[in-house]
Amino acid sequence: MNLEYVGLKEISGPLVVLEGVKDPSFEELVEITVDKEKRLGRIIDISGDVCVIQVFEGTHGISLKNTRTRLLGKPLKIPLSKEILGRVLDGLGRPVDGLGEIYPEKYADVNGEPINPVEREYPRNYIQTGISSIDCLATLIRGQKLPIFSGSGLPHNQLAVQIVRQAKIADEDANNFAIVFAAMGVKHDVADYFKNSFKSSGVLDRVVMFLNLANDPVVERIVTPRSALTAAEYLAFEKGMHVLVILTDMSSYAEALREISSSKGEIPSRKGYPGYLYSDLASIYERAGMIKGRKGSITQIPILTMPNDDITHPIPDLTGYITEGQIVLDRGLASRGIYPPVSVLPSLSRLMKDGIGKGYTREDHPGLANQLFAACAKVQEVRALASVIGEDELSDLDKKYMRFGRAFESAFITQDFNEDRDIIQTLDLGWLLLGLLPREELDRLSPELIEKYYGNPEENESRYRQWT
Repeated sequence: MNLEYVGLKEISGPLVVLEGVKDPSFEELVEITVDKEKRLGRIIDISGDVCVIQVFEGTHGISLKNTRTRLLGKPLKIPLSKEILGRVLDGLGRPVDGLGEIYPEKYADVNGEPINPVEREYPRNYIQTGISSIDCLATLIRGQKLPIFSGSGLPHNQLAVQIVRQAKIADEDANNFAIVFAAMGVKHDVADYFKNSFKSSGVLDRVVMFLNLANDPVVERIVTPRSALTAAEYLAFEKGMHVLVILTDMSSYAEALREISSSKGEIPSRKGYPGYLYSDLASIYERAGMIKGRKGSITQIPILTMPNDDITHPIPDLTGYITEGQIVLDRGLASRGIYPPVSVLPSLSRLMKDGIGKGYTREDHPGLANQLFAACAKVQEVRALASVIGEDELSDLDKKYMRFGRAFESAFITQDFNEDRDIIQTLDLGWLLLGLLPREELDRLSPELIEKYYGNPEENESRYRQWT
């Protein structure tokens, strides 16, 4: 028997409290009727016969006395079919692009199902983003979760658009590649920028967009990444596609979680965030990977803005524990007009070593990346020394490192928003820059690789001058 409950015990922000509920279930979907207007909610807390319900459309206009509530006996599900490619949906998976409803092959629970760790397949092979600083030094591996740590005002939105436009896989499955893009708490102009950029570049047909705007209910923001990952799981594990999921901005998600936690009266933890922030983020990030016997894969790039550029803030701090590396954007590089402003030394990809090299990218890639990291670290030391004694007083070798550092930033890190470099171009450019250093400084490379790719100093100098 389907019971309908009249009246509410309490209203607090986006939450309502209902008492006297018979046999409620956690995450169960609820229909709330207010003056013939129907709204959806879900049960997020149960204590005896008292339930706390998140209302997706917000609680404005809801009365304590006349509101009617009905439990639907099922969790929140979204409609799925291959038709979702090229569509723009809201955070609950409803179309907002004016192209009509989606005719589903199935409905899937947005909360997903955990992947058995024993059935996970180790991530291999790489996804080419066309961005040298990422492809060479923090390579994105298929099935990995690799966040981008940014800051307010840095060009992470442009970087996300460039990755969506340029990302590709380099084997026989190249045409079986899709992107799920979820934006949380973004302004209208940013949402329009994303939509127009994808449409004008011709990639919208392979993209599924989930948009939660800044003026949308905060509760919908909690569901948006889960809806996006549900769509990704369908495309990857049922349709055999390789899916790249981009989630921006996870800081907006965490702020929404903090707001709802405060409304529930929970005891706050670090900086007011709930104590379960780690496990909540893990429930999103861990929905990436590959499954044995399944053809598809899910790769995640969560983007988050660090408050006050503080990498020790709870959101980036906990994200770093869960994910497999990070790409860090630097405000100093951005202020000098360098795009994308990827800070090389704090950026890393922990799975990179298993998806590059012979059979994947090129045999020199691991050694070249190590040598470039070592050279960049040396540049930092030399710059610190130059700030004390002046560049004119440096040794000849240190001056060569200073020149390498300038060339590395202007030629390797810097690239145009519309420039798409393949991995071979990137690796060749790395060798060209290493040619500015003496051969004896290349201590992270084997003699065979140096002999094959380094050349001689006169040729290196000539090639560099031609390139610049």
